[in-house]
Amino acid sequence: MTRFRILIILLLIPVISAQEAMAQKDKPWTLQECIEYALKQNIQVRQSDLNVRNQVVNEKLALAQRFPAVNASVSQNFAWSKKENSSDFSSLNTANYSLNAGVALFSGFRVTNSIRQATISRQAGEYDAETQRESVSLSVMDAYLQVLFANEQVRNAGNQVEATQTQLQLAEERLTLRSIALSDYLQVKSQLASEKQNLASALTQLTLARVNLMQLMEIPVNDSFNIVYPEVDSLINAANYPDADSVFRLALSIKPQIQAAKLRKESAALEVSIARGSLFPSLSLNAGVGTGYSSALTGLNYSKQLDQKISPSLGLSLSIPIYQKREVKSRIESAQIGVESATLDELNTMNQLRKNIEQACADVTSARNEYEAGIEGYNAAMESYRVAEEKFNQGIINSVDFLVQKTNLILAESKLLQAKYNLLFSQKVLDFYMGKSLAL
Repeated sequence: MTRFRILIILLLIPVISAQEAMAQKDKPWTLQECIEYALKQNIQVRQSDLNVRNQVVNEKLALAQRFPAVNASVSQNFAWSKKENSSDFSSLNTANYSLNAGVALFSGFRVTNSIRQATISRQAGEYDAETQRESVSLSVMDAYLQVLFANEQVRNAGNQVEATQTQLQLAEERLTLRSIALSDYLQVKSQLASEKQNLASALTQLTLARVNLMQLMEIPVNDSFNIVYPEVDSLINAANYPDADSVFRLALSIKPQIQAAKLRKESAALEVSIARGSLFPSLSLNAGVGTGYSSALTGLNYSKQLDQKISPSLGLSLSIPIYQKREVKSRIESAQIGVESATLDELNTMNQLRKNIEQACADVTSARNEYEAGIEGYNAAMESYRVAEEKFNQGIINSVDFLVQKTNLILAESKLLQAKYNLLFSQKVLDFYMGKSLAL
């Protein structure tokens, strides 16, 4: 019955997940909701959680080594032998019952160190699981921002098409009045076709960005999926960030991969102590009680024999290692190599974190410079475009000169949009290393 219930629960898990997704069908997803849902569905995150559960089991097993081991045994034997000077067989029926318990009193502190090692391994596993969650969260945030970026590209491309359609109507009217040449009209028409192609490309990029986000969230791709579109300009942080060294010192105390690496080095050091424990004598206490029955004894029934044959036992056992064919020494040397390896792993993890933070700080600085330059370039291009548009509407300049200014505006707008999202993403990455929330 219990197995049947477990099977039903396992079968219902994807149904429940699908119902959660359907509940969100008509409601736009925020970044925080996307991250939370992805963390529930991500296979790697769930595997890391299972690993933590397994470490908890190992920790309980290590703790249980302090308790006595109790065993009971029962044996029933039948034997036959020929009687002397006869072809007949005589039978013998014996039964034995015993209960034994043993506990290690001293084992070179191996049990104590094994318990500490199991606890440290469980804690390291928890930090590994948190590291996996952070990795998934960053990926979801990147995908979410890509959707926002692609959506703005679509909006800008649509505005450009709409503006050029108006200009094409004006050019068509002037062509009818023979106030412009056919080549000028065709230039505007060609520009409209190019901008429609840009719009189609932007729509494709938006579709791909949405698909990528849904796949990261393990949601079947559907057209009803939508996200919240915040005002990105208000999210740009104009404040100066601390230098890379300050961020690194802060990250060392909060990032789970650093804590996991430190714990693994401690675990490796305990492995040396556990191996050295085999050099010490081990002392154990044993106790037991036994009884039995034999059909060869006459005059005593089954229960009386069991009662009279009760034999308690109590003893101490001391084992002194003398020569183990270099097994203990090899384990110690191997454990010491493990300590050196864990130390290098910790150093490598810290160096990688430092490099990532240095890159993140450099990305923020360069992205901010590009964003500020993009604003200036866009404002200049917009002013030139407005002047050119007014002249074009008045028939002062031809379509070629006007479209040059419009192309410059499109390029400036595209660069500014790219710089804006690069800055937002780089700021969020740096916030992540500083332990701040990824929510928009």
